[in-house]
Amino acid sequence: MTQEELDALMDGATDEIDTLDAMDLESLEEEESDVEVDEEVSASEPEEAEAKEDHPEGQWPLPATDENKMVHQLDDVTKESEEKASEIFDIIEGISNDLMDKEENISSIVDVLKSNVDLFTTLHAKFPDVEAFSQQLEKNEKALEEANATLDILQSSGDSIMSVMDIMQYQDIHRQKIERVINVMRSLAKYMNTLFDSKVDDADRVSSAQHIAGDTHNDVASTDDIEALLEQFGS
Repeated sequence: MTQEELDALMDGATDEIDTLDAMDLESLEEEESDVEVDEEVSASEPEEAEAKEDHPEGQWPLPATDENKMVHQLDDVTKESEEKASEIFDIIEGISNDLMDKEENISSIVDVLKSNVDLFTTLHAKFPDVEAFSQQLEKNEKALEEANATLDILQSSGDSIMSVMDIMQYQDIHRQKIERVINVMRSLAKYMNTLFDSKVDDADRVSSAQHIAGDTHNDVASTDDIEALLEQFGS
């Protein structure tokens, strides 16, 4: 092998080494990037778990607050529904009274229009050449038709109002059903309290042991707990 061939071979090997070094450097950078992403994800996982602990979903049973007390909520429902139903009845009664008053007014107008129609009918029959009588007769007949139609609408609306008041009576039945459920729940609560009642006050009871032989947890009683327990026995 000549010196020229040897130099050419050495130059080719150097290029391959440079190419391999560049590829290794790129793969190393990609691995470091993946490691950083994994570290970011791992760091965010405890924060998400902590947020879930602060705001647990599907926690049961719910805490005994005013918003979650069942009987308390049912009492509010019955009270508010009774108040709103009373307000609705007052409004409906006012509308019904207004309709009845308007019916009386329209009835009076109908009577007047009927007398006018009779009068102009007689006048038109006696004086057929007088155009004013025929015109007034036509106007009064048309007004009478409209008054009768209005009276029918008022009477129909009054009937609808009465139907609404009858339907609203079911609200009182629903309230009575809810009150019956409340009474049953209260009776059961009193029965359970009586069933678990004891002659010994909780203040006079011996503190419960935090650790008993055979328990899987390691929550043993502290020195303060032991001293408090000995003081109770001593007294």
